[in-house]
Amino acid sequence: MGNPIIKQNIEQLQSKNDFYKVFASLKHMDVEFFSLLFERLKLEKVEDSLEFLSERMNQKKDAIFEERKQECMKMTYILKKMKNHDFNKQNYSLDEYEGMRQHIIIKITQDKKIIELLKFFVHLTSLDDKYIQCGSNAFHLLVEMKEDLKKQSFENIRIRNTSLVGANLVRCNLSGSEFDNINISGMNLSEAKLINCKWRNLIINEVMKLKCNRGRVNNVCFSLDGQILVSCSGDNSILCWDVRTGNIKFIFKCKREAQCVCFSPNSQTLAYSSYKFVYLWNLKIGKQVQKFDGHTNYVKSVCFSPDSTTLASGDSAHTIKLWDVVTGQQKCKLDSHYGYVKSVCFSPDGKILASGGSDNYILLWDVNTGLQQVKIYVNYSVNTVCFSPDGTTLASGSDDYLIRLWDVQTGQQKARLNGHQSIVISVCFSPDGTTLASGSGDNSVCLWDIKTGQQIAKQIGHIDWVNSVCFSPDGTTLASGSLDQTVCLWDAKMGQQKVRLDGHQRVVKSICFSPDGTTLASGSYDKTIRLWDVNTGKQKTKIDSGFQVNTVCFSSDGTTLASGCEYYSICLWDVKTKNQKAKLGDLNNNFRSICFSPYGMLLAYGSADKYISLEDVKTRQQKAKLVGHTSYVQSLCFSLDSSTLASGGGDKSILLWNVQTGKLKAKFDGHSGTIYSVNFSPDGTTIASGSEDKSIRLWDIRTGQQKAKLDGHSSQVNSICYSPDGTTLASGSDDNSIRLWDVKKGQQKAKLDGHCSKVFSVKFSPDGTKLASCGDSLIRLWDVKSVLTNNLLQENATTGITTLLISQNPNFDTQGALILKGEFVNHCGVDLKSLIKSKGGCILESQIELQQN
Repeated sequence: MGNPIIKQNIEQLQSKNDFYKVFASLKHMDVEFFSLLFERLKLEKVEDSLEFLSERMNQKKDAIFEERKQECMKMTYILKKMKNHDFNKQNYSLDEYEGMRQHIIIKITQDKKIIELLKFFVHLTSLDDKYIQCGSNAFHLLVEMKEDLKKQSFENIRIRNTSLVGANLVRCNLSGSEFDNINISGMNLSEAKLINCKWRNLIINEVMKLKCNRGRVNNVCFSLDGQILVSCSGDNSILCWDVRTGNIKFIFKCKREAQCVCFSPNSQTLAYSSYKFVYLWNLKIGKQVQKFDGHTNYVKSVCFSPDSTTLASGDSAHTIKLWDVVTGQQKCKLDSHYGYVKSVCFSPDGKILASGGSDNYILLWDVNTGLQQVKIYVNYSVNTVCFSPDGTTLASGSDDYLIRLWDVQTGQQKARLNGHQSIVISVCFSPDGTTLASGSGDNSVCLWDIKTGQQIAKQIGHIDWVNSVCFSPDGTTLASGSLDQTVCLWDAKMGQQKVRLDGHQRVVKSICFSPDGTTLASGSYDKTIRLWDVNTGKQKTKIDSGFQVNTVCFSSDGTTLASGCEYYSICLWDVKTKNQKAKLGDLNNNFRSICFSPYGMLLAYGSADKYISLEDVKTRQQKAKLVGHTSYVQSLCFSLDSSTLASGGGDKSILLWNVQTGKLKAKFDGHSGTIYSVNFSPDGTTIASGSEDKSIRLWDIRTGQQKAKLDGHSSQVNSICYSPDGTTLASGSDDNSIRLWDVKKGQQKAKLDGHCSKVFSVKFSPDGTKLASCGDSLIRLWDVKSVLTNNLLQENATTGITTLLISQNPNFDTQGALILKGEFVNHCGVDLKSLIKSKGGCILESQIELQQN
């Protein structure tokens, strides 16, 4: 029979060689021919493109085909070859084609003719169903190569069985398109037209966020049929959601904070706790049927027995109670914990109850006798316990950031799962027992392979602690509830999706454009510095700094990059070689700000020691030490002529320094909080400052007077930046927003929403057409030119779209997308319109609304 792997490799090699033979015929072809041919095919509504070309080749009546006879012959040859080629039969986005796919991409990335041919095949799917898989694979390759696909028309294309992860389809017209079994994770559909689309069996790793609770979400739970998700919150409410639509079905209101919630296995009853009481709500009649009054303090956890006859509840007074669901009577009281009982869980057969507490113990109880069977000491507070579906394993999560798997019979530890960077608050087994989900204080949701103990996915969507995770009964969906007031729904089946974009894994603190605007540098708490291609979003360089990076800055000639690290020195890096050129400053200092002078190689850096140092990078001599601040220096900026340095920090003052003499020129006071950012106007007449007091202020450098105060942010302003022409000021804030201000009028022109966490840095590109921003682990590029020049900005308007997003986990984006009719359904049957709407998409009701937009 032979080795099947060797056989497959041989077949792929032959297919690869055939692939290049086909494309070799493009050598002398005019790239305009592809669009010319497609327009003719579309005009004549051709359904068999190969037959059409073959017939026209034998006719002399058509001038266009007569003039381009050689190109028509080549195209006929290509269509014949590709019709029966593996490229038109198999899904090339699958992992088994990874090597072949990457080899193809390397060969064709710079070949414009092949790229145009791939686009032709994508368009051809709208007419000729014989080339649908070919066009689908072509689309995948274009996305993988990060080919610029923005603002293009892909009307009526039919794409199936492929991955379009991270596709940047900003302002594309996809009306009438049909997608089937497509992975659309991370797709950017901002301002796209999506009229009468039929997108079915979609695969999407992005989270569907359900935000209505106005307090932290303490607990989530699915109904047995998986159609309802219930969440309880710190705002005293319990919400029941329709999982398919994301709409609220009904709301319970409690007198005090709702701590936990649980469906009975027969789906007839909902149990929830508020303060020291536990309530039962009958879902069929819609009424409260029981109130359990017996606890003396907050009830932290409730759980039904598998037969729905018994309810267990654990409280902060160290006790567990078992209740008769029908009579409402207490059946048993279990006392052995010495701290809060944080979690209770019945075994699948209902014979054992597990409990975890703040006393660092896990206890296993015999439900029939009420006797303690096993006592396990963990050495850290146990926040959550959960039985595997077969009842042989118990999972626990604790304050030491670890998940442990225990043998239920012996009480012995079977495995430790290590990967979270904060306390583990919730764990839940998938229905088939192969996967464990966990939620943590590091804001992430993780999926674990129980057999190997390996982490198979880490989902970043919440911006605060994840308090609760729960699988749907069919195992396809994972729900999570968080302190950030949201409930998230994740595609649990695609948790193993490969991440293809290598990005930052932790908070990005600083960004900086290269002088020519082609490269963006970013520094992160993941201890790396990365250089990105501004046009494609591809990572060009990764530098391991060894320490958390607070700030990055390019030299004026673009050859050197400076980075400031927390508690360690400033490093100078050679941009071309990635080698470290020098280390500056003192060890054990917190370097919060660095800035190169616009001309020459002078570097200023400020730190927690209240001083500013000026250093000649070429000679590495210190020119001056500027003494004047009474607290840490948070921000620095040179004037365009390099004669003046502005600084701001914890003492709430802005100081201006003479660079040549090192003497203080002026001091501006007015802010009531730390000054996090200062920036000179391009003409050098004004300096802007952003502060902890939520305001931005503009100062006249000549007179020292405040010219304007810009109010609008609801939290501290972390970063400000003038546009190159000086007419616009951008600001980023802890309120997750970016705002654009009209400097002359002193008014807000726009608000850019997209980040789900604090915005730490904003920077205009040198040509002023783009704005870069960073926050959480994401870097976004915004198209500000089109917004500003088209007069779309109205006072206090929310506008602007992300044209490029750089992230380890691609983020689905639909800001300003127009949706009319059509279907958008994932492979579990969930309607994604609510997700599209939550991401900024506009669901239109009529053609009139479409015309108005």
